[in-house]
Amino acid sequence: MRNVPASADTKAHWESVFQTRQPTEVSWYQPHLRQSLDLIHEAAPAEDAAIIDIGGGASTLVDDLLAKGFRSLTVLDISRKALEVAKARLGPQAGQVTWIAGDALTAALPAQRYDLWHDRALFHFLLTPEDQARYVAQVRDAVKPGGTVILSTFGPQAPPRCSGLEVVRYSPDALERAFGGTLRLVSSTTEQHQTPFGKTQEFVYCRFVKADQRGRFSPPQDDATGDVSRRLRMTRAAETSPL
Repeated sequence: MRNVPASADTKAHWESVFQTRQPTEVSWYQPHLRQSLDLIHEAAPAEDAAIIDIGGGASTLVDDLLAKGFRSLTVLDISRKALEVAKARLGPQAGQVTWIAGDALTAALPAQRYDLWHDRALFHFLLTPEDQARYVAQVRDAVKPGGTVILSTFGPQAPPRCSGLEVVRYSPDALERAFGGTLRLVSSTTEQHQTPFGKTQEFVYCRFVKADQRGRFSPPQDDATGDVSRRLRMTRAAETSPL
C-alpha cells in the first residue's frame, strides 16, 4: 500500500482535487462546520484571538468566524487553488484574513503566535511517525502556552481512505497520545458525516489545551458548570477502545 506522497506530490494531488471538483463535490464538504464552531465556542476565545485554520482550503469556517466578529484569522493550505476559491467567495472580506499557501509540516509559522489552532481532516493523512512528529513540533512551536488545539480526524469506524489517500483513524485518547504530552484532551464528540455522495464517514472532534511553559496544564473549567473533568470522563466512557 502506498504512503502519503512527498511534499511536491501532495501539493499536486490537492491542486488537482480543487481544479477538477467544486468545493461541494469533495467528500468532506459541509456548508458550515457546526462541530468545529461549537468547540471554538466552548474554548471562548476573545474576538482578537489569533486563530489559524490548518488545511482550511475552501472551507466556510473562515466565513463564519468573520461573521462572529473574529479579527485575527489565518488560513493555511497546500493548495493555492483552494485558497483562491475561499478568497473569491469572501470578496472584499478576504483582505481581513492572512492566507498562507504552504505545507503544514514546513511552513514558517510565527513562534507562540496562535491562541487557537484548528484542523479538520489534515492530521489523519500523516502516515509516518516522522511526519506526525513534524506536525506536533509545529503545534508545539506556534501555539501559545495554554492555547487551544481543535483537531478532527476519521474515527475508528471510518473508511481507511479519503480522497484516494490512506488515512490513520483515531479515537480521542489515541489522538491525545499522538501528541506525546504536548496536549491534554478537554472534550470530544463524534459525528457521522454524510458525504455529498450519500456515504457516511465517522469523524472524531477533539478540543485540547496545550501545556504551559513549564509543561503543566491549568485545570480546565467548563463554561457552564465548572466541571469539565466529569463531562470528559463520561465522554471517554462512551467511546471505543483506542486503535
